[in-house]
Amino acid sequence: MAKSGKSAMDVNLLLAVVVLLVFGLIMVYSASSYEASLKFNDPTFYLRSQARATALGVVCMLIFSKIDYHFWRKFALASYVVSLFLIILVRTPLGITRNGARRWLGVGSFSFQPAEAAKIAVILFVAALLCGRDGPKINANMKKNIMAIAVIGGIPSLMLYKLTDNLSSAIIVFGIVAVMFFVATPKYWYFVLGALLVLGLAGLIVWVIASGELPPDAGFRLSRIRAWLNPEAYASGTGYQTLQSLYSIGAGGIFGKGLGQSTQKLGFVPEAQNDMIFSIICEELGLFGATAILILFLILIWRFMVVANNAPDKFGALLVVGVMGHISIQVILNIAVVTNTIPNTGITLPFISFGGTSVLFLLTEIGIALNVSRSIQV
Repeated sequence: MAKSGKSAMDVNLLLAVVVLLVFGLIMVYSASSYEASLKFNDPTFYLRSQARATALGVVCMLIFSKIDYHFWRKFALASYVVSLFLIILVRTPLGITRNGARRWLGVGSFSFQPAEAAKIAVILFVAALLCGRDGPKINANMKKNIMAIAVIGGIPSLMLYKLTDNLSSAIIVFGIVAVMFFVATPKYWYFVLGALLVLGLAGLIVWVIASGELPPDAGFRLSRIRAWLNPEAYASGTGYQTLQSLYSIGAGGIFGKGLGQSTQKLGFVPEAQNDMIFSIICEELGLFGATAILILFLILIWRFMVVANNAPDKFGALLVVGVMGHISIQVILNIAVVTNTIPNTGITLPFISFGGTSVLFLLTEIGIALNVSRSIQV
């Protein structure tokens, strides 16, 4: 079929994002109203904060959807370097500590997490690097590709882990780089072998920890792994949040207790509006509601794949792949943590969890993906 030369943004992708945003605001209010009333004497405190960030994010999404995505290519290296510099600034007086973690930068009343900027920066940089200045540039030498992944993904990941103690964001950043190289490189079996080696190493570490060969005071990350293996044994400590989350999921049943009717959010699940919001969704809306949310994310991922496959050039396709990789990895890790499939680590559910920086940068990425979709001739 001949192309008509017309183009329009992917409405299905935009609609999926809008539904997730609206649902996220509803759940933030439901999950946080009790805590907000106790802390701030205002049940809408977290909702209003999230709504402001969402509104700003929507504006950024609309702006970025109008700007030709090729424009950002010239800033790819600069954005990568700046993101590294922002991570370093966390250790300066500009850094802000919240809940015992120093991961934010603050100027006046404005604060944000450099980790979120690093995610979009690596997407731009890797897409530009893999395409080169004169078109597609995929290195046939897998050793060089693996070295590139280790350097490009390893530097910001290591800095996030060492300077901000943010292991979850470090994993996501490295995962984004690996996904983009995986899609762009024809030799898939190297990545499969690498994934198997990583899983094998992780299994070995878990086996050593489970065997009790390591001392009890070996560190809080190791204690989280022990709590993951046997949360009941750490019910008053590192296993508390996980157990309360599982109680929420189990209490919801098939159709849930009803929107706003969660009891676990009443001080039992710590920071219910953040990392563990999926457990509140399960409690209030049950398996039915949780499945509906997963289907929405699957629709979103499907639309990313459609846009990437039909993008007019490799650069646009890789940008969308990067955004898809980011959201996919984050959704998988969040739900895996909430269901105790992997050890507990702080990570938000995209578009739904409370977090202004996260929703702002996610919507910016969506804007870039929408612009790529606008360039597709139909």
